[in-house]
Amino acid sequence: MTDTPAPEARDYRDTVFLPKTDFPMKAGLPQKEPLILAKWLESNLEGQIRESRKGRDQFILHDGPPYANGDMHIGHALNHILKDMVVRTQTLKGKDAPYVPGWDCHGLPIEWKVEEQYRKKKLNKDEVPVEEFRAECRAYAQHWVDTQREQLKRLGIGGDWDHPYLTMDYEAEATIVRELLKFAANDMLYRGAKPVMWSPVEKTALAEAEVEYEDIVSTQIDVAFEIVESPIAELVGAHAVIWTTTPWTIPVNQALAYGPDIEYWLVESFHAENPAIGEPGLYLIAKDLVKDAVSRFKKCFGDFGASFFSEPKLSIKGSDLAGTIARHPMHALGGFFARPRPFLAGDFVTTDSGTGLVHMSPDHGEDDFDLCKANGIDPVFAVEGDGKYRADWGWLGGQGSVINPKFNAPDGPICTDLRESGGLLAASADYKHSYPHSWRSKAKVIYRCTPQWFVPMDKVMTHIEPKAPREQRWESEGGAINPAEEGLCDAPTLRQAAMHAIDRTRFVPEKGRNRIGSMVKDRPDWVLSRQRAWGVPITLFVDRKTGQYLNDPLVNDRIVNAVKEGGVDAWSDARAQEYLGDAYNAADYERITDILDVWFDSGCTHAFVLESGKWPALVRQDGGTHSADLYLEGSDQHRGWFQSSLLESCGTRGQAPYKAVLTHGFTMDSKGFKQSKSLGNTTDPVKVMETNGADIIRLWALSVDFTEDHRIGDEILKGVADQYRKLRNTFRYLLGALDGFTEEERISDVAAMPELERYMLSLLADLDAKMHRAVDDFDFNGYTRLLADFCNEDLSAFYFDIRKDVLYCDLGPAAPLGTDTRRAYRSVLDVLFHALVRYAAPVLVFTSEEVWGTRYPEAGSVHLLEWAISPVIEGRDELRHRYNAARAVRARVNEEIEPLRRDKIIKSSLEAEVGIRIDDDNFAVLSGLDWAEFLIVSVASIEAAGPIDPSLSQAGMSIAVDVTRTENHKCGRCWRHLPEVETDGALCNRCETVLDAG
Repeated sequence: MTDTPAPEARDYRDTVFLPKTDFPMKAGLPQKEPLILAKWLESNLEGQIRESRKGRDQFILHDGPPYANGDMHIGHALNHILKDMVVRTQTLKGKDAPYVPGWDCHGLPIEWKVEEQYRKKKLNKDEVPVEEFRAECRAYAQHWVDTQREQLKRLGIGGDWDHPYLTMDYEAEATIVRELLKFAANDMLYRGAKPVMWSPVEKTALAEAEVEYEDIVSTQIDVAFEIVESPIAELVGAHAVIWTTTPWTIPVNQALAYGPDIEYWLVESFHAENPAIGEPGLYLIAKDLVKDAVSRFKKCFGDFGASFFSEPKLSIKGSDLAGTIARHPMHALGGFFARPRPFLAGDFVTTDSGTGLVHMSPDHGEDDFDLCKANGIDPVFAVEGDGKYRADWGWLGGQGSVINPKFNAPDGPICTDLRESGGLLAASADYKHSYPHSWRSKAKVIYRCTPQWFVPMDKVMTHIEPKAPREQRWESEGGAINPAEEGLCDAPTLRQAAMHAIDRTRFVPEKGRNRIGSMVKDRPDWVLSRQRAWGVPITLFVDRKTGQYLNDPLVNDRIVNAVKEGGVDAWSDARAQEYLGDAYNAADYERITDILDVWFDSGCTHAFVLESGKWPALVRQDGGTHSADLYLEGSDQHRGWFQSSLLESCGTRGQAPYKAVLTHGFTMDSKGFKQSKSLGNTTDPVKVMETNGADIIRLWALSVDFTEDHRIGDEILKGVADQYRKLRNTFRYLLGALDGFTEEERISDVAAMPELERYMLSLLADLDAKMHRAVDDFDFNGYTRLLADFCNEDLSAFYFDIRKDVLYCDLGPAAPLGTDTRRAYRSVLDVLFHALVRYAAPVLVFTSEEVWGTRYPEAGSVHLLEWAISPVIEGRDELRHRYNAARAVRARVNEEIEPLRRDKIIKSSLEAEVGIRIDDDNFAVLSGLDWAEFLIVSVASIEAAGPIDPSLSQAGMSIAVDVTRTENHKCGRCWRHLPEVETDGALCNRCETVLDAG
């Protein structure tokens, strides 16, 4: 008998809904993003956003100016992405949040680069007219402003790029001059000679923020100063021993310091053979440091060290050394070196290292300067700006540079001369320690005493309106100030005003408060002057007879107006009489030629950006203060821009220029090392954009914990790209699943929706609240993680997975709009789409625009939208409890199904039958669910199994699961294995109904 062939099963693929979208899975960001950017620029998207938010509540982020010197690096990229995230999320919330980018254009780095170009051409900067040199600096800065501007625009940073602020704009330079003259008018400037950080290579004073510390190896020396006079007779003829790691300061020594409470020993040596020591003698050293000192001597001179007696000839308390006088080892040179070197009591002297006696050079140390000044000893300015001793200096005149290791070496000129004089006890080039360097030239710096201009930190600011004592303000200000803390008082100093402002500022992270607070609390007076050419001049005239600077409002106004018209070149000798007018004679006044510390420039940006009115969007509509809502920079700016802005604003306005400060850490390489071109471990954001696209960098920047140091590298970026693909596929699914969706199909009544849809809307409402909180907390990695987790875990792996059957199969001739469940699903998908595309817009600025434009090609930019309103869901807590438990069961069932799939007993979960036994309490919570649909299996049942069995406990439930392969046949349309399907390929009841096939 011949078998009759079975009839060929019908192909139902043309009857199911397959998601359709033009949105591609492959992103092609490097090619698409420039086209989207061009469209934004052509349509003036920034202008549209400003117009749409006009009159709304304002949020003003003031841009800290990056330096116009070189291409954008990964730190720039991170910083500006964070700023862009702030602006876009605040705009999304409906606020008017303008962004005006800016650049710092003056200062040594630019001047140094132009000088390098001169040196390559074998030209001398000093032989070029200063106006011509400044013009080249201005052109150099403008080149990099233009370069960085295009790179930042390519990164998707929105803002008023056609009207940035530049510190070298004439109006900005005039404002900086005006702010300086405010300090002068308020008697908050003085000219003084103090040791400051000085770069002999760059020939200028440096701010602390311009200095970095690196480990070096220095020459350490022990030098003997013969005591020639003392109330203690036994000391006369003995030698006081000092130790230093800066031999070059010995030629400028003027005194010796001792610790009043330190015990000193007078020890004796009997070695006469060593010519460096001379006759046997007595040596004064702190008791606790004798052993260390002797070991250094022995290292240099062999057995000499062993000849010191272990018992002292005399034990002396430091305070008894008052009135003792020594002479310099080079006293034979006469003049300065023949002067007596007095012993001075110094509280800073310790026995941590050295000899317990410290040689004092007021030209080259803060403690030295203060102690000597208190005892009538003035600096001598022996070391010139290039690091050489003055040509007329009695020892080593015209020689140097003092930072040259060879100059300070044990066989160098200083040690050689000391050795010949009999004053050198030990010298070795092996002392490892941290030492300050210029972060620009990388050369070592020195403390050098020069005449500079300072802002005093502890002088009462009479021009600032006094505040009531803190205790009286406590109640009126709602407990915003801690009365136990030091702060603003009736007569505030700049330090007190700044500390008070820090109290009232929000810091993210909070540790920033202590960081900047400790710096301001202990900082010395602010050194404003620099000895360079490219910068805003210190526009002061100083009376040659009295040494007082001129403070005349009419003169000041003429100077400010001239700078506004002609820039910094307006400050010249040729125009001095013009500024002084008829009331003064230019010959009677010194025109100051120093320029301002570039930190003062940037510290004034709040004045010409937030107050000038040049950018109307930044003018406070509510008539409030000029303070920005937020400053955002790297954590190094606690000692830089945050602090200079704080001091400038407190000194002129009595308050901080910001309400909140957000700081980020530094970007390290993938192994956690500092990025360096010399190490070849840098990540170039421009190249990453060319390869991966800007949205990948943005997603990386907003996924890391930027408040701490963080990492980047090829493997890290690969992980970010994978995260991006998942987000992109979520949007691709939404676009495809919503193909053809209409308002007629929408179910607006949430209460009429199935329970699963209501649960998902409740999750969206929870997400929405968390996203709002993340924005308020500036928790952007939390924001991004919430978005990614919701898309991956709640949507792709859960909701989409369960409802794909309804989406594909609940549509047909008998149900042209789909079943109610399908309509509810697509209605929820639409709600999800509108929420998620808005959440994603500040992060993936290009991709979200592509997503929005794919669905609404004529609707304008996604970046014009406001935060979507989440629907109100009744019984949210009960829904969450029920479905959290159900999802725990689902996870357990999937664990049990996986071995059967792995062993090829079943091909998919649709072939599985599942039996669930659960404890009584949770059975009551979970009964009533369509478990077959929820688990995506053929058949599922659930039954109560008594109280919780600890051996079966999972997520607080007692769960037992049995999985077998079903015997049910497979529907030819939906592929579900159901009891009513008689043969494989036949239709189930649902499919027959929607096709009207019955």
